[in-house]
Amino acid sequence: MKLVSALLALGAVLPSARVSADEAADLSRTTPVPATQPIPVIDFFRPAMLDEPRLNPSGTHVAAIVAGGDDRHQLLVYNLKTLTKEVLGGQGDSDVYQVNWLNDTRLVFQLSSQKLYGIGLFATEVGSIGNCYPLQQYQGSRLVSVPSDDRVHPLVWNAFDSLRTQGDLGVSSIDTDVQSFGKAVDLLSLRSNSLEALSALRNAQENNQRHILHTYPMPGPGHVTGYAADKDGHLEYAFVTHGRERSLYRFFAGSWAKCPVNLETTAVIGAGNQPGQLVAVGGALDGKPRPLRFLDAASGEFGQVLLADKDYDFNGWVYRDPISHDILGATTVLSGPHVVWFSDVYKNLQKMLNGFFPNTYVQLIGSNERQNLFLVGSSSDRQPVTYSWVNLETRQAGLIAKSRPWIDPDRMQPMGAIKFKTRDGHLLDAYLTLPKGATAKTPAPMVVLAHGGPWLRDRWGFNGEVQFLASRGYAVLQPNYRGSPGTTWMVKPGEDWDFLKMHEDVSDATRGAISTHLVDPSRIAIMGGSFGGYLALQGLVNEPSLYRCAIAIAGVFDWEDFLNEKKANIEHFGDASFDLFLIREGDPSTHRERFDAISPARHIDRVHAPVFVSHGGYDTIADIGQSKRLVSELEKHGVPHETYFVLTETQGMHHLANQVGLYSRIEAFLAKNLAPQAPAAKAP
Repeated sequence: MKLVSALLALGAVLPSARVSADEAADLSRTTPVPATQPIPVIDFFRPAMLDEPRLNPSGTHVAAIVAGGDDRHQLLVYNLKTLTKEVLGGQGDSDVYQVNWLNDTRLVFQLSSQKLYGIGLFATEVGSIGNCYPLQQYQGSRLVSVPSDDRVHPLVWNAFDSLRTQGDLGVSSIDTDVQSFGKAVDLLSLRSNSLEALSALRNAQENNQRHILHTYPMPGPGHVTGYAADKDGHLEYAFVTHGRERSLYRFFAGSWAKCPVNLETTAVIGAGNQPGQLVAVGGALDGKPRPLRFLDAASGEFGQVLLADKDYDFNGWVYRDPISHDILGATTVLSGPHVVWFSDVYKNLQKMLNGFFPNTYVQLIGSNERQNLFLVGSSSDRQPVTYSWVNLETRQAGLIAKSRPWIDPDRMQPMGAIKFKTRDGHLLDAYLTLPKGATAKTPAPMVVLAHGGPWLRDRWGFNGEVQFLASRGYAVLQPNYRGSPGTTWMVKPGEDWDFLKMHEDVSDATRGAISTHLVDPSRIAIMGGSFGGYLALQGLVNEPSLYRCAIAIAGVFDWEDFLNEKKANIEHFGDASFDLFLIREGDPSTHRERFDAISPARHIDRVHAPVFVSHGGYDTIADIGQSKRLVSELEKHGVPHETYFVLTETQGMHHLANQVGLYSRIEAFLAKNLAPQAPAAKAP
C-alpha cells in the first residue's frame, strides 16, 4: 500500500511545534540509526508515526492518528481504493485524539491544546476534513457511545459547565448534522478573567447548545464517575459515588434505578449480550481468581463464566461482532497478552493471522461490517506494533505502517516474566529486562521501575522507557505489586489499598531479582512516576541499604497534604476521588499514625541517597507543591538532589522536547550514582 510513503511525506510538509531544530531533524528520520551508533534518547519517546487505525463500517477508508515529522498528533483519513489521503491537524500546539467513525463518511474526534487542556469534541466529513466543526467545547466532553441505529447522533457526557454556573451537565444526544462551523475558543483567553474571555465562553456555550438534541436525567445523588451504554450504544448505566458509597444505576423506561451490585468487589468490563446484562469480574472473594462472567444488573446475580484463569483475576477487554455487537472473544493482558475466542470462525481466523505474522502477538483491531477485511496489529517485547490489513476473500495481507520504524528490534532486549514471593506469602509477578551482556559473572546495575496508578499494572510488550534504560546498560525490573489488576483475589479485603504493603512488595521483588545473580545488588536505583514516584521515595526511606538512589516523577509524598488539596477543589470540580480515598484510607485527623507512616516526605531524616525529582506545573492529579515540599525537606536535611520542573507541563512530560530533557537528565543521574564502586584499599 502507498500509505507508508504518504506518511513518510508528512514530515516534509507539516510544521514542527515546540521541537528544536536538531530534534526536528531526528523526527524526519524514519529508519534506525546505524548499529555502530548509540540509539538517541529521542527514538524511544517520539510519537508513533501511525496509531489507533480504525476502519469505517464499509471498509473503504482507514482513519488513524499520525505524527510525521512533528510533535503533534493529527488525523489522517486514507482511501483504500484510490490510495489518497487527507490530513487534519489543529493549529499551533494542539493534538487530535480519540477518533471514531460515526458512519462511512463522518468522524468525531477530540482536540487538546498544549497537551494539557481538552478543547472539545469535533466532527468532520471525508472529502473535506479540513472543514471540521466543534460540537461541544470546554465542558469536559467525553464520547459515551455511537448508537448503532442512529450513528450520526452520538451520546456525549459533558462533565462540567465551562462557566461553572452549574456542575455535571450529564449525557446528551448530539446532532452532528448541524454544521454551524463554530469556532473553537482561543484557549489562552481562558487564563484571564477579562470580559472578552467570558464573552468567548458564552459564545462557545451557545454553539454547544445548538448541537444538543436531548439531555438525559441525572442518576441518583452524588458524583458521577462514568457512564456506559448497552451493546447497541444506547445509554444504560451510570457509576456514582455518594459519600462513602459507590453505586451502579441502570437507565430503564425513562428513569434511573439503583442496582444491587457491590462495586467494592465488582469490576464492570462492559455491556453483555442482553438488556440489563453486564460482563464483570467480581463476586465473593473465596481465595480463587475471579473470572469474567455475565452479571444481571437488576438482581446483582452472576451468571455464565466466559473466561477464567488459574492465576489471575480477569483483566482485559472484549471483542464484539460489528453487526450484532455480541461478544465474540476476550483478551487478557496478565502474564502476557492472550486472546480467547468464543466463536469457531474467529478461532480459525486467529490461527490464520498467527501464520501471517509469526513470532509476534497478533491482535485483531477491527473489521468492516462484512467481516471480510480486518485491521490487525502485530508486536512483541522487542518490536513496536506493526499495523496491517488482511483480506479474507483473497487470503492476502499487506502492510499499513510500522508504528515506530526507527526502532530496530534486533537492538532491543527481551522482557522476561518472573515470579516473586512477598514477605506475607503471596506469589506475584514482575518483568525483568536485562541489558546486553548481563550474566552471573557480569551482573548488571538495575533500575526498579515501579508503575503508577496504583491500580494499573505493567504488561509484557514493547516499552520505550524500559528499552531506553536497557540500552544504557541497566537491567529493568517492573514489579506488579498487590493492587495491580489480577491480584485482588489473593489478598485480604483492603490490602489492595495498603500503600505500605505495596512498598514492601516492590522491595521483595527487588530481592527476588537479586537472587537471580544477574543484577549487581550494590548498584540498584528505584524509579517511578505518579504513585510510582511515591514508591520510589518510600523505598529510600524504608530500605536505605537496598537502593543507591531514587527518581521520583510527579509523585505524592504527603498524603494528608494531598487530601487537603483535593478537599479545597472538591466543591468546585466535583472530584469523587476524595470520598473514595477517605473510604479506603481513613481521615488523617483520626488516623494520624497511619498517615505519618505512608507519607515519606515526613521522614527525609532517614534518606541519605541522592534523589532526582521532576514535576509539571499543571499537574491536576498530584500538585507540583508535593515535589516542591519534598525538595525543601531534602535541602533541609542535606540530601543530594537534582530537579527538573517544567511549569507548562501536566503529570509527567508530554511534549517531546521535555521528555528528551527529562530522560537525558535521568541518564546522567543514573550514570553518576550507579557507577561501579572503587575497590576498597588494602590495609598496609
